[in-house]
Amino acid sequence: MNRPIRILLADDHAILRDGIRALLNDESDLHVVGEADNGRQALEKARSLRPDIVIMDIGMPLLSGLEATRQIRRDVPDARVLILTMHQNEEYLAQGMAAGASGYVLKDVAGRELVAAIRQVAQGESFFSPSMAKTLTTLYLRSLEAEKTHDPYEDLTIREREVLQLVAEGFTNHQIAEMLSLSIKTVKTHRLHLMQKLDLHDRTELVKYAFQKGIITA
Repeated sequence: MNRPIRILLADDHAILRDGIRALLNDESDLHVVGEADNGRQALEKARSLRPDIVIMDIGMPLLSGLEATRQIRRDVPDARVLILTMHQNEEYLAQGMAAGASGYVLKDVAGRELVAAIRQVAQGESFFSPSMAKTLTTLYLRSLEAEKTHDPYEDLTIREREVLQLVAEGFTNHQIAEMLSLSIKTVKTHRLHLMQKLDLHDRTELVKYAFQKGIITA
């Protein structure tokens, strides 16, 4: 790549974004073109800015980092997503890979590892923190040993996934309708359908499911 690698930072903690930006500003081949503090904003900025790399946190408000990754890979296929997270977790790693992420880096790594990850992913390769190597092996062996089971979450529409997260975050039907520019009736319909597809029966079960899937984090 003859020009600088264009990067979008997506994390809901401003102090972390500031630190990453300062780190990357010292590298002549890396250029931060934008920042986002929630998943929905990350998706919108990825669509408008067309970055080469999106550095994405998992636990993002309004739209999870995993769902934002999935939609960015669909809408901006040339943008590659590098997940930067505190979660050294098999389930999140598996979901990140399924969403189309090209790398998974832990937040406690040294700055040089993050820089190396960005450059490697920009070249079309994958990058995973060395500490996740055993988890990667486990996931691979499990995929060989077991038949792929159907995940009902994959049956949800994009709108149903968005409503799922917003309900789990505590927003009312009226608030969700305003945020998504939908009627309250439509929001209620999406909510009913997603609960039927996931076999959930009340909001408590819905919130528990959202935590288990990494859609929202503590």
